[in-house]
Amino acid sequence: MAVGSFSTSNQTYRMLMGNGLLYSVPRFQRDYSWTDEFWDDLWHDIDALFLPEGESVHYMGYLVLQTEDNKNFGIIDGQQRLTTLSIVVLAALSNLRKLIDSGIDAEANTLRLQQLRSSFIGYLDPVTLISRSKLSLNRNNNTLFQQYLIPLQPTPKRGLKATEQLMRKAFDWFDERVNKRYTTGEALAKFIDQLSDKLFFTVITVSDELNAYKVFETLNARGVKLSSTDLLKNHLFQVVDNQNHNEWELNDLDNRWEGIVSKLGSESFPDFLRTHWNSRRRFLRHAELYKRIRDSMKDRSSVFNLMREMEMDVDVYVALSKPDDELWTPEQRKYIRELKLFNVRQIYPLLISAYRCFNQEDFTKLLRISSVVSFRYNVIGNLPTNEQDRLYPILAESLTSAKITTLPALIHELKPLYPTDASFKIAFADKVLKTPRNRQIVRYILFKLESYESANDYDFDSERYNIEHILPENPAEGWESVSDQDHEQFVFRLGNMTIMNADANRRMGNIPYEAKRLVYQDSEFVITRKIAETYSEWGGSQIAGRQRQMAASASVIWRVNQLK
Repeated sequence: MAVGSFSTSNQTYRMLMGNGLLYSVPRFQRDYSWTDEFWDDLWHDIDALFLPEGESVHYMGYLVLQTEDNKNFGIIDGQQRLTTLSIVVLAALSNLRKLIDSGIDAEANTLRLQQLRSSFIGYLDPVTLISRSKLSLNRNNNTLFQQYLIPLQPTPKRGLKATEQLMRKAFDWFDERVNKRYTTGEALAKFIDQLSDKLFFTVITVSDELNAYKVFETLNARGVKLSSTDLLKNHLFQVVDNQNHNEWELNDLDNRWEGIVSKLGSESFPDFLRTHWNSRRRFLRHAELYKRIRDSMKDRSSVFNLMREMEMDVDVYVALSKPDDELWTPEQRKYIRELKLFNVRQIYPLLISAYRCFNQEDFTKLLRISSVVSFRYNVIGNLPTNEQDRLYPILAESLTSAKITTLPALIHELKPLYPTDASFKIAFADKVLKTPRNRQIVRYILFKLESYESANDYDFDSERYNIEHILPENPAEGWESVSDQDHEQFVFRLGNMTIMNADANRRMGNIPYEAKRLVYQDSEFVITRKIAETYSEWGGSQIAGRQRQMAASASVIWRVNQLK
């Protein structure tokens, strides 16, 4: 199927490698990185194909290829799999060579080796042993691949890069397993011949890098994780290489890039890049990001400037999702923890820009305001995030460009994201938060209300305390006055929840309200004692009334006076 500059097809490994086409990993693409965990998974899948009850085929996932002439293809995604499969074939050829060297059916096995090499690896000059391989790897892997693995020469044990050591170990690993399983030339040839028809890929072919990036965005949105990060890295490195072929400079760029990626850890590089970009420049959506960066990176200077700026922002970006990071003061940790609890990341560009532009005192004030705004807008209001997606990057760029220079001026611009007291009270009074999905949010709200009433601070994560549903989630005898309809409507309302000592809560169980009220009277928590003091019975009207009172307190607790 072809659509514009894209084409897709399902192809077996034989169709890919046995058709006279050439494949290359872009020079600055990611190095070979598979380890024994991945090798074992692949071998297990391959082995299962040859069991009597095994599947007839195995799906190897997506390949993303780029070509201008439909003869030479750059591997944008899939190099780890294709490289490893080539190593599997080379392991089989190595075992054929051992049989030949031992004089075992030498003539037939030589023909088998030559045929398999020609079909799946490429041409090898019989005099010079220089290969013209179907697959070429990146700048850090290709020398070992071409000079040692393809000619089946002994690989050096020392002086190899870490990624080359992995390739050498991969070859030895598969060589050993092939040797144990297939002991004759006929069996080895049959293994590769049949395997090439049993492995198949979905191949997506694009005409340029921009189309490749669009493929990444589409497939990532569907849960297929491909690396647009590698695509961007290759482009940036190519810009530098085209202007000044200096290996030292490229190595420095490589080290800095890997330093950023390692700091991100489990964080998504594309998400960081967009957040970083939007904290300094005109707002971009994901779909526009790669094209804008590609068009902006015209020379070495622009590439290294981008790298320096990313290095400046990456620590703050990572710390925004880590409340205990050493970057934060104790007070800042409290607000970072709240933002993480609220799962609000739209504000990250603004916070990164503010960290660069404000002193620590003003930055801390902004964190508190951000938490309050997020609680009102996202947690209680559950309002659409598209306005946040638009406004926060605009304000971030305004800070970076000094269009906004003070905290009061910035706060003023946040008004569109600050629900009024009246609308906040209405939303809070009607709020339903089902547990356990929202358990931590409920605990946070209840303990903030308790601190407001008692002036005591508590750790809302502490296992010493439980959420108490006054009207039980599973009512027993004594709750007959509450209809099934009222139970469904009110059981997960905030007005029906309070906090208790965990042991007391477990002992109490689902007893009737009259008995619960006696326990509440002795609670260490003010908000729990007030229930016993205020309500002689419990049902829908009491829950709604209590939640309206909670809403009035909440409008004071979560308030920014400058935004009123």
